[in-house]
Amino acid sequence: MVSHLATLCHELNNQFQNLKLHRKMRVTCYDTGTELEYQAKSLHPQQLSQDSQIKVCIEKFVGGGFAGQVYQVKLLDMSPPILGMEIGQVYALKILIPPSGLSRLFRNFVYWIGFQGPFQLQVNPYAARAGALWQKFIRRAAKIQFGDERHVVDIHATLVDQNLGSCAEISEWVSGRTWRLEVNEDLDILRSWEKGKQVPEEWLGSPEYRSKRKFMREFVDLLHEMGAHEFARQYEWTTWKSQPNCLKRYETEQAPEQGLVAVDFRAGLTLLPFLPMSPGDPKLIWQGLCRGSLVQFDRGDLNKLKQFMQTHAETFADMGSHVQELEQCEAVYRNSTPDITHNHIRLLHDAQLWKTMFHSRITGWRVQNLLDDKSEPKLRQNKLLYALFFLLGIIPFLGHFLRKLIGRQDARKHYSSMLFSWQYFLKAIQGRILEKSIVWYRGGRLGEAGIRKIAAQNWRYFLHLPLSILPTFLHRMLTDWEYAKAIAAYVFVRPVKLYFNAEFREQWLREMIDEGQKKHILTKEDADVILSQIHEPFIQKYLQCLAVHVCTLPVTQLVSVSVAIIYLWLHPELSWAEATVIATAILVFFQIIPISPGSFVRGAYVVYLVIKERNFKDYNIAIFLGFFKYIGYLAFPIQMAYRYPHLARFMAGHWATEAAHIVPIFGEHGALLEHKVFNIFYNWPLTVRRCMRNRIQMRLQFQPRYWHLFLWGIVGAIVLGLAEYSYAQTYQISLPALSEIWYLVILLPMLIGTAITVGCAGAALNRRVLAGFLGGVWMAVLSIFFLFLCYDAGNITLSSVAISASWRLFFFSFLGSIGVMLTELLLPDPYLLKAKANRDKPSK
Repeated sequence: MVSHLATLCHELNNQFQNLKLHRKMRVTCYDTGTELEYQAKSLHPQQLSQDSQIKVCIEKFVGGGFAGQVYQVKLLDMSPPILGMEIGQVYALKILIPPSGLSRLFRNFVYWIGFQGPFQLQVNPYAARAGALWQKFIRRAAKIQFGDERHVVDIHATLVDQNLGSCAEISEWVSGRTWRLEVNEDLDILRSWEKGKQVPEEWLGSPEYRSKRKFMREFVDLLHEMGAHEFARQYEWTTWKSQPNCLKRYETEQAPEQGLVAVDFRAGLTLLPFLPMSPGDPKLIWQGLCRGSLVQFDRGDLNKLKQFMQTHAETFADMGSHVQELEQCEAVYRNSTPDITHNHIRLLHDAQLWKTMFHSRITGWRVQNLLDDKSEPKLRQNKLLYALFFLLGIIPFLGHFLRKLIGRQDARKHYSSMLFSWQYFLKAIQGRILEKSIVWYRGGRLGEAGIRKIAAQNWRYFLHLPLSILPTFLHRMLTDWEYAKAIAAYVFVRPVKLYFNAEFREQWLREMIDEGQKKHILTKEDADVILSQIHEPFIQKYLQCLAVHVCTLPVTQLVSVSVAIIYLWLHPELSWAEATVIATAILVFFQIIPISPGSFVRGAYVVYLVIKERNFKDYNIAIFLGFFKYIGYLAFPIQMAYRYPHLARFMAGHWATEAAHIVPIFGEHGALLEHKVFNIFYNWPLTVRRCMRNRIQMRLQFQPRYWHLFLWGIVGAIVLGLAEYSYAQTYQISLPALSEIWYLVILLPMLIGTAITVGCAGAALNRRVLAGFLGGVWMAVLSIFFLFLCYDAGNITLSSVAISASWRLFFFSFLGSIGVMLTELLLPDPYLLKAKANRDKPSK
């Protein structure tokens, strides 16, 4: 079904075609329903490199990144047939050019630094072909390692997309997903397993997470074993962004360890030795240096691949022709750029290397539509013309235009017609407006009504053009009154309705449930349970609290903008540059502080509920988390875990992953950050609760003990007193300020609190916190007494001692309690320690 957006884009496209301009329409990506024809080159062993004319229809845009853009397409026709493909079936079409111009610019820049040439996967058919052939070998190797080659997505053909100016590939469409966020109150046991410790299988939770991690680890080992060293980077767990490259097929939902499939082997960014871009990159850089590869992208070791094939000769018996073509493609690919870190002195004497670079650069220009069929052979025959064409590309902004003018007859005809025909000039302007309108519409910069007005009255485009430098939402708010009203209602009216209108709250929850099922973070069974509880009074109370959280979303932004405006109004003497810097600093400050105006309002509301209802138990988690920026939105989802675990699981997953997705690159759906955030804000509190519950049961066997708090208070006071005395003697002062020994002021009371709670034996948790508080008070009192013993009273004033005493009482008592609570949170499960010794599962 063609979407509403695609329908309008097709209408604008038809209007462009009706203008009958001499040039083709500029395209950055495709819309649903677009039909495309390609000349594809088969990868099947029985018809390797056979050309076939195929016709596909875009069914949906899947996504795009640095490596390219992916579509689900339906095969409409092919002649002759490509073995392994069937007409009417759906496939994945990956075009190796990003849909975003900024992404393309950054990708190409990093690649140029590494290899001193254009991004080869986009512009060099041999490079794209080499990567596809490597994938064929990797797929076959998966059969050896995992018993089934379906663990690697099959790739059918390579091709060139002349519209976008890029190489592309068509492969198997995998009907699958990334992973589900699994509830697990045994996170401490799982971490032991992650560290390689021997843990019985029945102790562990998160079976899908563990299966994926194990599969990717084994897959990386396989890639290194067969020589595909730099392809392994796509599946290195520690990069924190490789997890979405491994999907789980939907038909294997009941078996966590089955159906995993590697789907992406095209790197987007070059790994430079001085520019690690993920936590795992330093290790990969070192491994590359050990192999002699200073710059890494997608290089493999052909000799190691051949050895691997000889070891498993039966498995690769029909792939001899693939090896020959891979060697040919690799030879052209690797010699198509200077690549000084690999070619070294070859650049000084190898004529064949320079000849390959010469022809590959022309092929790349042809792929990018900078040359037509007539200009391409002229450049291959005329090196002077080639040099001119090459140098023109160095000219900023104008170089691309000049190259097209020289290399394409239709471009020359187009611009000459604009120059000599006023009527054609107006049509060319109209065509450019239509192209830009499609880009604005896809990006959400303008709505359908605004786009249709521009298409009907082109002069309106020039009114919007100055606003196009603004952020998308601001441009649309300033030009679309209905959109502005909708945004205002969403920000200001919707939260109020959520708080006061029960039906609206239920509708809000149902919509979130539907969205959660679409994103696969909520099963149908969990959704049914939640919907059956939706009318319960306690859920309504929690939903009201969530509505208050939503109300606080704009508070910080409003306060930060107001503070910036007021400051600039009070300081008119500032220059424009100074004012911009200060305003930006104020806005950034409010975004990075841990407790913001919005989070403070949210936390204050929770405190109000506790006092009003005289009920601390039902808000004991939210009252602490609510005050913190960002993570405070998870306060009530976590709080609901006890009464409504299914709803709490979904809410925590929904809010946590939405927050994680804000992070560029690493926040991608299915990446490790998403899982880490869910663990921190959902599974870790459950694990702590289990450990604390077990500790309470264990401590019932012992009598409470408190006398030791006086001993530890004395120890803390003596250590602090000696440190103060030493500091005073060293710097020849009478009384050091607490700020000068801040590290001891913080560390000592917390350590005393830790020692006190460890020695409290069978005391209850609230008594332990009180003991830590009293231990801090006792330490403060003793430290004040030591001041008079260790210092000459004539050199210090009573007021300075009084001020120091008040701060000591406050800090030491507070930090002593904090030390107790942190220790209780971090202490291991006593039953787990006992069970490890007995090799028996801990009770829960």
